[in-house]
Amino acid sequence: MAVTKSEQALVEQWRGVLSVHARTMCELDRELHRFGLGASDFEVLDVLAEGAAEDGGSAFRVQELASCVHLSQSALSRLIARLEKDGLVSRGMCSEDRRGVRVALTDAGRARHAEAQPLQRAVLGRMLADRA
Repeated sequence: MAVTKSEQALVEQWRGVLSVHARTMCELDRELHRFGLGASDFEVLDVLAEGAAEDGGSAFRVQELASCVHLSQSALSRLIARLEKDGLVSRGMCSEDRRGVRVALTDAGRARHAEAQPLQRAVLGRMLADRA
């Protein structure tokens, strides 16, 4: 089956998006390493910090975090376990649903996020500037 020009343009655009994403994630991983974080680690801390700023420090359910950071639930659970081991987040039971787990930033997590955030934003600015 022949590919139309519009289909080919869509495929090329999609591949361009994937390429920018991959290059940006690699650069974030490289730069955030000095803070002991990877790109996904920082993203979880960032979402938790934004949530805390919006409503005064509430925790997120793991399912809510998964939809924000675009990781599978199992990958996110492993990431949260690492962050908890490093003292950056705490986990607790969900009061509304005892099967659920809530995750919140610790003071150390807030501090690490605040340290790393300017660098993460600079990398995003540098990597995505020509895509705006």
